[in-house]
Amino acid sequence: MSGGQLLGVASGRIALRMRPRTLTVSTILAVGVLVLGVWTLMTGDYPASPGEVVRSLVGHGPPGLEVIVNRFRLPRLLIAIAVGAALGVAGGIFQSISANPLGSPDIIGLTTGSATGALAVILVFPHAAVGVPVGALLGGLVTAALVYLLALRDGSLGSRLVLVGIGVTAILESVNGYLLSRASLADAQAAQLWIVGSLNGRGWSYAWPVWAACGVLVPVALVLGRPLAILEQGDDTAAALGVPVRRTRLSLFGCGVALTTTATVAAGPVAFVALAAPQIARRLVRRATPSLGSAALTGSLIMVAADFAGQHLFGRTQLPVGLATGAIGGVYLLWLLSREWRTR
Repeated sequence: MSGGQLLGVASGRIALRMRPRTLTVSTILAVGVLVLGVWTLMTGDYPASPGEVVRSLVGHGPPGLEVIVNRFRLPRLLIAIAVGAALGVAGGIFQSISANPLGSPDIIGLTTGSATGALAVILVFPHAAVGVPVGALLGGLVTAALVYLLALRDGSLGSRLVLVGIGVTAILESVNGYLLSRASLADAQAAQLWIVGSLNGRGWSYAWPVWAACGVLVPVALVLGRPLAILEQGDDTAAALGVPVRRTRLSLFGCGVALTTTATVAAGPVAFVALAAPQIARRLVRRATPSLGSAALTGSLIMVAADFAGQHLFGRTQLPVGLATGAIGGVYLLWLLSREWRTR
């Protein structure tokens, strides 16, 4: 068997092909997330050694540090890891089913729709029974349904998903701009901070839900994503190989939407992670087909690195994580476009 090793369980019913390079890259990425995460827990106004951090995590550290690590630093780190993984997997799904490297949630309008829902709660219905996370969730789901229905033709999405998404994004950004222009200064500042994407002030009340959702959705995506390589060869080829094309594509689309809205509810519409992570993962593992597991780890590493940079590289001023990922993603997007232009 070339290109990988076949691993099975005792029942013989489950088999998983593991490519050595994919396994090696995934291990390196996981170690990178772990090392940078520990560094994040050590760094701040109250610096600590690795040993002190470990003791604080198990409840035997210095009292002041234990509170800082367990109440503030740890949940923020866990949210960054989960949000990055969710966006990395969602981006890999959308790029694959649209057959376009630009097919990510922030390009096709899902994160912008979530921002619209959140802004509606913050600025239009501040006394509504639902909170900002619920508004973001509803906005993302409604936008996803609209984009899917407009892009669907003969059971296929293809490049129309990106084109329709760009149009919907433009409309929603105009709506968001209008809402901000009509808001008071205080409300506009609060709303602007949210739509940039930030982990500031995020605690365990955000960490537990996002990890619970990702604990279900990421494994489901990895299972559903097994036919992605076949789907990228075309609907006729996939159908001939026994893949239920429409059902598989709809299931993957729904899973990608759920992952995107989960991440957006936790951290706001963080830019470019879903765009860059899957493409970086593909190049690292040197595969033309999707590698959702590697994309998840790449997304986590980008989020943790961006949040660390936003917290510590600009003195006492903490920048929202969305600004850091936007800068990283902008550079990556320019490189991607220039590369596509040179290959034509």
